[in-house]
This record gives sequence, C-alpha cells and structure tokens, in this order.
Amino acid sequence: MALKVELKPHERIIIGQVVIRNDEQRTRFFIEGEAPILREKDILTAATADSPARKIYLAVQLMYLAGDAAHQHEVYFDLVREFLQAAPSALPHISEINNRILSGDLYKSLKAAKKLIAYEAGLIENATRV
Repeated sequence: MALKVELKPHERIIIGQVVIRNDEQRTRFFIEGEAPILREKDILTAATADSPARKIYLAVQLMYLAGDAAHQHEVYFDLVREFLQAAPSALPHISEINNRILSGDLYKSLKAAKKLIAYEAGLIENATRV
C-alpha cells in the first residue's frame, strides 16, 4: 500500500537521503516502497537543535534517516547521560526512546523523543515560574 503525502506550497520533505521542496501549489503524491520519510515540521537541523532534548531528537533523527541505530550511537548516549544528570525525572521518557531504538523502530523513537522535548519545555516553564 502506498503512502499518500500532501505538501503545502514551499513545504519540504525528506525521503531517504533526499530533500524535496514543493513548488507554489499544493501537491499530492504517493510513495511506494520503504524509505525513511520526514515532513518539514518534524525535521530538526543542528541550528534548530537548541536544547538538550532537541539534540537528543536530532541524534535519533539522524539514526532514522540513516536506517541504522548504530549511527550517532555514541553521541546519543552522551547526550542522554547529560540529560539524565540534569533531569533524572525524565528517565521514563528516555527509557521509551531507548526501547524503541533497541526494537529497531526508529520512527517511533522519534515520536518518543518529541515527548521528551515537550517534557523538557514543561521543566523549563516550571523552573522559570519559581
């Protein structure tokens, strides 16, 4: 079964190792076959990975796009270790990401990393309120 994707004008999508940018009109296309796919709203760059949780997300994103959990493995675990030292309460989120990586489901590990970003934002909001 093909994956149907609709792109807004000028929206970007990564399919495999290729970035596709839409023209000026909304476009619909179908993807047949297996390839890592990320819509623009889910893509982080080194410049936009501006917090510890976002850096973890970026490392997982690079694993996903490479199709290899060993890719960025050392960087990922260094970031996780630092994050847990600063916020031990994030362990359930980190555990979910780790379990998804270990089971080979890198796309779901990205979704779990998004939850970590939201959790980090909550921690920062609580800390600034005090």
